[in-house]
Amino acid sequence: MRLLLDEHIGPAVAKALARAGVDAVALREWRSGRFLEAPDEEILSEAAEEARVLVTFDQRTVPPLLKAWAEAGRSHGGVIFVDYRTLPPNDVGGMARALLRLNERLGEAEWRDRVVYLARA
Repeated sequence: MRLLLDEHIGPAVAKALARAGVDAVALREWRSGRFLEAPDEEILSEAAEEARVLVTFDQRTVPPLLKAWAEAGRSHGGVIFVDYRTLPPNDVGGMARALLRLNERLGEAEWRDRVVYLARA
């Protein structure tokens, strides 16, 4: 599982995951931060090209985009939704542990077009 962490998830989480052997990069550092202000559609498209799963708190604009893509037969690299009430963005350790647990369970699974909600570890 190759992860792309959205702008609300800091590079410290990506670094913690990398130390554990997970290929993870924060949006701030991915492709020199070029996609920080990019629309969701561009981020998802580029992430899919690298077979990266987007980890995001954005449950307002991403779900309608995924629905539109599914209806159009367009694929994405996978999305992991995080809820603020489950894991706040500043809980670096909790976020890393939850993503590591998910990686243990589903890391080898096919992620194309998969959508998962992250649970606390």
